[in-house]
Amino acid sequence: MNELQLIQSKIYELRGQKIMLDFDLAEMYQVETRVLNQAVKRNIRRFPSDFMFQLTPDEWEILKSQFVISSWGGTRKLPFAFTEQGLAMLSGVLNSDIAIQVNINIMRAFVVVRQVLAVPPVDRVGQLESQMKELRGYIEEVFADYNDINDDTRMQLELINQTLAELQAQKALLNKPRNPIGFKTPKK
Repeated sequence: MNELQLIQSKIYELRGQKIMLDFDLAEMYQVETRVLNQAVKRNIRRFPSDFMFQLTPDEWEILKSQFVISSWGGTRKLPFAFTEQGLAMLSGVLNSDIAIQVNINIMRAFVVVRQVLAVPPVDRVGQLESQMKELRGYIEEVFADYNDINDDTRMQLELINQTLAELQAQKALLNKPRNPIGFKTPKK
């Protein structure tokens, strides 16, 4: 998994916003979570509630269920969530080469996520429904044509049978023994 995909896998949606958690960020910045949070607390004015917030126990339970492998070390404090603006502010707080590069990659990942959200996904179910509707219409047309052919064929067969019956009746009349013409000879 490349770095951009790794970052994208750590972007969650919570409270209607895309967020990243403090321990994931600390891992990417190659610092301890405690160090990251201390740097944030020293610059708390840079992080209003729409840039960073602490998760509630319910939110944390919901997010933990999304983790395949929990990277949470089990600390007693609930993690902090950083919105995209909060992440941009982190670049000013953490001023190392690694932090700058990671922030650039995080911003790129958020751009990709936004682009994916901007382009509606292909509605495969809708496509299948429309294809089924087209196929159903085609099959109904074929069966209607087939039934029309059958009706025409039945009518033609009835006419043929009627004509054959008339011909057989005429033949029966023709094959009927005729009275001989001429003198009758007495029977002996």
